[in-house]
This record gives sequence, C-alpha cells and structure tokens, in this order.
Amino acid sequence: MSDRSAADVVAALLRVQDTDQLASIRKRLAPDEDAFGMRMRDLFDVAKAHADLDHAEIERLLDHPAYEPRLAALCILDFQARKPITDNQRERLYQTYLDRHDRITTWDMVDRSAPRVVGRHLAGRSSRPLYELAEAAEPLRRRTAITATLYHARYGTDEDLADGFGIADRLAADPEPVVHNAVGIFLKHAGTRDPEALLQFLDAHAAAMQRPALRLAIAKLDPTTRTRYLRS
Repeated sequence: MSDRSAADVVAALLRVQDTDQLASIRKRLAPDEDAFGMRMRDLFDVAKAHADLDHAEIERLLDHPAYEPRLAALCILDFQARKPITDNQRERLYQTYLDRHDRITTWDMVDRSAPRVVGRHLAGRSSRPLYELAEAAEPLRRRTAITATLYHARYGTDEDLADGFGIADRLAADPEPVVHNAVGIFLKHAGTRDPEALLQFLDAHAAAMQRPALRLAIAKLDPTTRTRYLRS
C-alpha cells in the first residue's frame, strides 16, 4: 500500500477544482451537502493515481464532509476490487462499503463501486445481504442491492443471475427513481445474458413497473416487443 494520505488525495482534488462544474454537481446533492466542483474525469484520474491508498486513509476520505473526497474513496475501493487480491482483502473492501454506507449520499457513489466491491464479493455466495439491502428504508441501500447484481449479470453463475432477478422482483415497483431506474438498468443487461428470463420477468411485472424502469428494461428488445410491454 501507499504511504500517501487522505489529505494528499484532498489536496490533489482541490488542484483540479473547477467551480464552473458546481451547479451541475449540486443537482444530485442534498441542499446542505458540501462540494468542491470539478469534472468527473479529473476526479477519477485523482482516484486512480491513489488506487493503492491504505485502508485507514480510505476511511478518512469517507469521513470528509464534501462529496468529491467520498466519491474518490468509493472509486479507490472499486479500483482495488478490480485487482487480483485475496479473499480476505476482498472481504475487507466489501465490509467497508457496508459499514460506511451512511457516507454514500448519491446514486453515482453506488454505481461506481457496488458491482465490484459488493457484487463480486457475493458472487457464488449467499445472496442474503442483497435481500436485506433490498428491504432497507433508505433508497440508496436499495439501489446498492440491485446495482451490485450488475456484476452477476455479466460475470456470475446462473444462480447469481437468478438472485439478481430475485432482487429485481422485490424492487420492480419501487416508487423511488433512484431505485427503479437501477432495476431497469439491471434488467437491460440481464436480458442480454438470458433473454427468456427477461421476458418471463416482464410478463409478470411490466404492468406494475414504473415507466422509466420499464423503458430501460426493454431498450434492447425488438420494436414490436417493446410496444407490447409499453401497452401492458
């Protein structure tokens, strides 16, 4: 691991601060949430340059009040989860994500890290943690549940994929856009892997699904089939 610190990451982020980006970023933040303002490409470059950051320093980044250091921390968890690491190291990344979920305050923090930090760790294991997240009161925890299964849709076993559809079943009619949009994204990718399973899911749930989620789910289907489900 690196001898660099969370303070080094924050300093690097401030060097690429661009306040012209702040108005766009604020659209996905709570009204009182602190932010620097910067291009996401620059944030990802800083995170990648610090991908070997020590675990304790990642925890310190997650403690930061501003959006960008916390997103950088989640990016670093993701970069580390992509490496060939031990099961114990992967477990630690996963547990950090769950233990510090209260520091995840935006949908992009979930999307950046949940598939490989959570989904990859749980692939081939019990899906119970995902079902527990799917029952959580907080919408972003429910988004984690379904977004983690994107890893299952692409790389998991048939049993992992079935678990993904099971989570989608729980969340298909979720009223929160941050949740049901993620369901639609999962279904779109899962349908590439198993088209018949997607059609069976849609036959059962299309009528109850939120329209934005349904449109995402059917995006790769042929026009006739898309029209049939949209009229359901």
